[in-house]
Amino acid sequence: MDYKVVLLGLVQGFTEFLPVSSSGHLALAKIYLGIEMPPLSYELVLHFSTMLATVLFFFNDIVKLFGEWALGLFYKDKRNSTGWSLGWAVFIGTMFTGAIGLLIKDFAEQATMNSMMVGLGLLFTGIILISSRFLRKGFGKIAPFDGIFIGIAQGIAVLPGISRSGMTMVAGTASGVDREEVFRFSFLLSIPAIMGATLMQAKDVGGFDAFITALPHGWYLGGVAAFLSGLVSLFILRKLVIASKWWFFGIYCLALGSFAVITSFLGV
Repeated sequence: MDYKVVLLGLVQGFTEFLPVSSSGHLALAKIYLGIEMPPLSYELVLHFSTMLATVLFFFNDIVKLFGEWALGLFYKDKRNSTGWSLGWAVFIGTMFTGAIGLLIKDFAEQATMNSMMVGLGLLFTGIILISSRFLRKGFGKIAPFDGIFIGIAQGIAVLPGISRSGMTMVAGTASGVDREEVFRFSFLLSIPAIMGATLMQAKDVGGFDAFITALPHGWYLGGVAAFLSGLVSLFILRKLVIASKWWFFGIYCLALGSFAVITSFLGV
């Protein structure tokens, strides 16, 4: 069994949720280290594994909030619940994310091959994360139209080097939403986005038989590694967000982004 399969799963799980851009890390690994990107079928396994980690981590919230939203469809007096507002915010945010993602998808795919573009994305992420240190602590709850601003932020994160979690959490914080509420909404919003992107990619695989055949040896261990490392990173990030310490990741992104930009400029 190739250890790289498990290693890739661990990297995917950690960087998918921490605000450091998993797409940026994978792109730079390919450019600088010559690490061959996994087949599309294995990439889908890893994305599905990290999505399962999100669902498990927020399972109680998902059940409770979806139930409140569903009741609001039938009973007017149930429409003042948290689930009603948050459910529509997820729906609205997903629409904006999808529209922007489709609009810049081709450009984003080309940018993953360019270390300068990836580095600029990481620099942008670093600046955004560090700026969060100066945002006032919010106490509000997610309102339906907060989904527009946060959904746009998530859509922009299709670009390599730009962190999805970082963009959405900063956008939510800037809107005056409570930190823990921002953390929860950021990852609830990611579920339909990851699921939609996975389904779109699945069309390119060519059927179930082709999907299974293309998987590398030990793929299931990589999926488990992505799932477990994703859970760990969610626990870590939740503590950092509540403590308002997640801006530290901005320093890391600035350092890595600067390295990518400088080496690209020098032709290294």
